Amino acid sequence: MSAYRVIAIPTEVATAVRTSNQAPRYGHPAFTETASGYGPCRHCLRTFDVGNEDRTLFTYDPFSGIEAVPLPGPIFIHAENCERYPENAGYPGDLLSHAAVLSGYAKGQRLVAQVHVDSSNHEAAVEQLLQRSDVDYIEVRDKVAGCYDFRIERAANGATPSCKKEFKC
Repeated sequence: MSAYRVIAIPTEVATAVRTSNQAPRYGHPAFTETASGYGPCRHCLRTFDVGNEDRTLFTYDPFSGIEAVPLPGPIFIHAENCERYPENAGYPGDLLSHAAVLSGYAKGQRLVAQVHVDSSNHEAAVEQLLQRSDVDYIEVRDKVAGCYDFRIERAANGATPSCKKEFKC
């Protein structure tokens, strides 16, 4: 199995949204309501407790800092503070039962492969994409809603590097 990092949105982004109630980079207002769907929170990568937890919706560009062309879209985070998902923790357990689209990208935001998974084989799909030399990173999206969930990158020598500045991880 290839060593990889799961890249949730940076804590600095989640904190800035919760503090300012605005989307980073765009300044659009963020909106908080009781969770009516499972999510997940793009910071801790846990699903929401529907009807019991508040979630904040805002505009986010998952390509910010890694590609020149922005592709902003809506994402949710917990309204309350939560711990960022550890980069070396593997595929998020809360999301293994949810259908996803794993898109393998080459530098330059060039889509080179895509794998659709239902409620199994997420890790096999990650392995399949990381075996390709033309895949530089993987973007994971919810297959039903189409929303961005997180990014996957190869780990350097099996190690988990620290987060880069300027919300690039």
